[in-house]
Amino acid sequence: MFNILPTAAEFTLVAIILLGQYDSIFTIVVFSTVTVYVTFTVLVTNWRMHFRHKMNRLDSEANAQALDGLINYETVKYFNNEQLEVHRYNDTLTGWENAAVKSQTSMALLNAGQGLIIATGVTLVMIYATQGVMDSTMTLGDLVLVNTMMLQLFMPLGFLGIIYRMLRHSLADMDLLFKLLDTRQEIVDKPDARPLVISNAAIEFNDVHFHYKDDRKIIQGINFTIPAGHKVAVVGPSGAGKSTLSRLLYRFYDVIDGRILVDGQDIRDVQQESLRKAIGIVPQDTVLFNDTIYHNISYANPAASKEDVIRAAQLANIHDFIDSLPEQYDTIVGERGLKLSGGEKQRVAIARVILKAPPILIFDEATSSLDSQTEKQINQALKEVSEQHTTLVIAHRLSTIVDADNIIVLKDGQIAEQGTHQQLLDKQGLYAEMWKLQQEEQAEHDHSMQSDIPNPVG
Repeated sequence: MFNILPTAAEFTLVAIILLGQYDSIFTIVVFSTVTVYVTFTVLVTNWRMHFRHKMNRLDSEANAQALDGLINYETVKYFNNEQLEVHRYNDTLTGWENAAVKSQTSMALLNAGQGLIIATGVTLVMIYATQGVMDSTMTLGDLVLVNTMMLQLFMPLGFLGIIYRMLRHSLADMDLLFKLLDTRQEIVDKPDARPLVISNAAIEFNDVHFHYKDDRKIIQGINFTIPAGHKVAVVGPSGAGKSTLSRLLYRFYDVIDGRILVDGQDIRDVQQESLRKAIGIVPQDTVLFNDTIYHNISYANPAASKEDVIRAAQLANIHDFIDSLPEQYDTIVGERGLKLSGGEKQRVAIARVILKAPPILIFDEATSSLDSQTEKQINQALKEVSEQHTTLVIAHRLSTIVDADNIIVLKDGQIAEQGTHQQLLDKQGLYAEMWKLQQEEQAEHDHSMQSDIPNPVG
């Protein structure tokens, strides 16, 4: 505004002087030149902005590729694809370079065009002024005055062109930020949402339907209840919708139809923060922060004392391992916990949920990365932890959920059968087939392990 207002005032004064003292042709030439200059500047600046947008998009893409390749360096090396990642990164940078060259070239075109317009306007004014001097209708002083006013007029106009270009560049650079800010959050609390009130932590899935896309149904009419303090397990083939149940309970997504109730309260009517505070989960794929083991465990409850953290690690059967490390609880686990084995990461996740101590527990394949001996120890610890909690167990190994109060077998997003372990075996249905298959696989594994042990030579 501090540049636009003085420039507008200067235009007004020039117009008054030219119209009042000189022929109207000077006013026509000056303001035609200004109009062409402004129109050309706006059109070319807007046209060349797509080069700037492309530069920003490719810059973000290159940064994402570099970060992704560095984080997943093990996968890159597993498949000898270092050169592939280099070529991908180089191709993106080449695209950015081409866009940058076009952006700079178009800027040169803009500057040349602006200079040509100003030069044309000044030349026309000088021609008419010179003709006026020759016709004795103007003096040499008038010629100098008109030329000076013309040049004086275009100095702030050129500065305004620079400001407009910089403004457009800044808006283009912030385009991704604006798009992010304009992105609507899918799962939001209702205006009248209230905190979740827990008294007995019973969970009810009432005719729940859900799908990510319309052409693929994930959950179709699920009905079951987890009474307070009970343990319910969900099993079934891959893709049956087992892990989706935990995402729906956490409200990462909302159900398409039906209701999920916690203690008689529809989770869509309560505040997400209070809901997630009441739930603890041990996910199938545990991702840790690139920080100390202590930080990763205490993340569930930053206010917890060191004694509480150690106790949680002991219950998760990982304290002895941590104590054996040179830096113990101050050991850095690396990006996403890459310096720990799968079983060690899972035990850290179990310790973390133990420290949180929520009324509702979810174990999503919580022992899938553990050896048989550690799995038994962890299952015992989980059993002790979940005794006073409402627990949902999503399991692949059926041997880990034989003590569940109710076992739900999912198939194609629907409940195929449910009951206790013995009841389901007696039905001789899908669960019995899965149990028989896993027992045979375990027997083959045990036989293979025994055959690998060398016979003693007497």
